[in-house]
Amino acid sequence: MVPNGPPIQEIRLPKWSPRSIGTIAIIVFALIFLFSSVYTVEPEEVGVILTLGKYTRTTSPGLHFRLPFGIERLYKVPVKRQLKEEFGFRTVEAGRRTQYAKRGYEDESLMLTGDLNSAVVEWIVQYKITRPDLFLFRVRSPRETFRDMSEAAMREIVGDRSVTEVLTTGRVEVADRAKQLLQGLCDQYETGIEVQVVVLQNVNPPEPVQPSFNEVNEAIQEKERMINEAKAEYNQAIPKAKGDAEAMILAAEGYALDRVNRSKGEVAKFTALLAEYRKSPDVTRRRLYIETMRDVLPKLDRRVIVDDSVRGILPLLDLGKEEPRS
Repeated sequence: MVPNGPPIQEIRLPKWSPRSIGTIAIIVFALIFLFSSVYTVEPEEVGVILTLGKYTRTTSPGLHFRLPFGIERLYKVPVKRQLKEEFGFRTVEAGRRTQYAKRGYEDESLMLTGDLNSAVVEWIVQYKITRPDLFLFRVRSPRETFRDMSEAAMREIVGDRSVTEVLTTGRVEVADRAKQLLQGLCDQYETGIEVQVVVLQNVNPPEPVQPSFNEVNEAIQEKERMINEAKAEYNQAIPKAKGDAEAMILAAEGYALDRVNRSKGEVAKFTALLAEYRKSPDVTRRRLYIETMRDVLPKLDRRVIVDDSVRGILPLLDLGKEEPRS
């Protein structure tokens, strides 16, 4: 006992009998056996089983059993889930306004185009695992290898095209060609991956040259606008000129046809009149005179008849007084 202190109580450990120790050992062994032999595979996964380090089988979703104590090892692979790899950026927070991080990933996105210009290319690759056994054991570090192949394929495609094609008109073609090339690499290396889609997320010139590039684009757009306006005026003026020319040609042809028909009619009339004249010249001559006077006299303001043989007309004419013309 300690002087002037509370008494110290003696703690006695329980005595374990061999039977109790055996029971506990059996229970522990049973628990280890149970947890190491029973496993569950989720609906979007499959289980890949290795027996003593060798691939033996693939199990479907559900409750399954395996040999315990590490004899059979389990790897779960999400074969029904669409996986995604991002290049040149990373998604920080997904939602209605997704936030991205681009700093620190310039090594992935900065590329050299076929015309020796630089472009910042950001893209996404979506894929599925179709052969989990190949995905796990055919290639070391399959995810890193797949990313390296994706970057190599994109750099090859971008390197074969001009910066204008990559930034504007050729984006869809670049994505489709990169998908085909990447799938060919996956099949060649037997990665067990199916590439579903490659999407160019964002393609821009490097930040230091963006103002100059924007000015060039504005100049190109202005050029295209002026060309389109000139073509519009051309398309408007040329058909109008052709229409006017066609109208003038048709009018001239109509006038020529009218003149020819009138001339033919006058010739036919004169020929018929000549035939009648030859039959009775005196009558025809008098009729022509009368018809001519009938046409001419109504158009005259004054009429003076000078004929010594005419009787019954007064020879008085007020020549100083002019009659008003009707």
